[in-house]
Amino acid sequence: MIATRTYDLIAGDRFLELDGFHPEFSTTVKLEGLNPAGSIKIKAAREMIERAEEQGLITQGRHLIESTSGNLGVALASICAAKGYPITLVTDPNANARTVRFIRALGARVVTVTNRDSAGGYLRSRIAYIHGRLAADHDLIWLNQYANPANAAAHSRHTVTEILDGFGVPDWLFIGTGTSGTLMGCVRRLRELGLPTRVVAVDAVGSVTFGDVPGPRWIPGIGASRVPEIFHDDASFQKVLVDEVDTIRMCRRIAGRHGLLLGGSSGSALAAVHALRDRIPSGARVLALSPDMGEGYLDTVYSDEWVAERFGRGALDAPAETAAVDHLLPL
Repeated sequence: MIATRTYDLIAGDRFLELDGFHPEFSTTVKLEGLNPAGSIKIKAAREMIERAEEQGLITQGRHLIESTSGNLGVALASICAAKGYPITLVTDPNANARTVRFIRALGARVVTVTNRDSAGGYLRSRIAYIHGRLAADHDLIWLNQYANPANAAAHSRHTVTEILDGFGVPDWLFIGTGTSGTLMGCVRRLRELGLPTRVVAVDAVGSVTFGDVPGPRWIPGIGASRVPEIFHDDASFQKVLVDEVDTIRMCRRIAGRHGLLLGGSSGSALAAVHALRDRIPSGARVLALSPDMGEGYLDTVYSDEWVAERFGRGALDAPAETAAVDHLLPL
């Protein structure tokens, strides 16, 4: 394929089976990070911008703004650079430093909000900052990934099609939940097609999306300190909360045993697979979405010093096999 625009290089057809991950069923990861923007967020970014263009909301000279934990910021910065749109990305201290440098290198302005919100996270603080900017500048355009239906539509249209074309119908599908756009889009399309896939939504302990007690989190990618407007629990999918320590251990296990450096949300999805291993039938075909690769996590998830400082030395000692189902939420 020879593309003429970077945001058309989605690379959504890359699947890797993790040999020996579990002896009773196959586990495959869909590698979404192998595109120029480095994550699955390129789909949502492209869909939201193109939808806004179709609606006449974006015109040359108007400035865009969005809240991001990192990956969407890179995707938006890349597309806006190609289209000539100025954009400000509002992030927080949990964003990977390399990712922030990536965003700036693409020409976007970055604002880092440092005050935690009442739920222990930064999302409400980031959005409060945006509301302040919108009140002061009525020409500013907020794409609002948390409420924008184009976020989920991107995955109904593209991600599910890629899965069915490149993998087939999975028996189990594990999806990390941040804005919930990927989850909502995949669930909706799978149900429209009448497919029997059991979907497992994976979130972080301390995130409030599934109704858990709010708490501080350190790894970007999944989790929220407010429930995204596009999230709708229709009781058709399982919900699992993963402790960030188990995320770290799983990322390191995959790196050491499979030679694959994955991002934090990928580690969370695979930790959920491992936690539910006794509930997954023998012979099942399990697919986990891997939103990004691990280069941006070298200074965090893969740094002994960073992990020990936040989670204690014990987080480095115990194997990933200790992951349990303490945070399994019933349908």
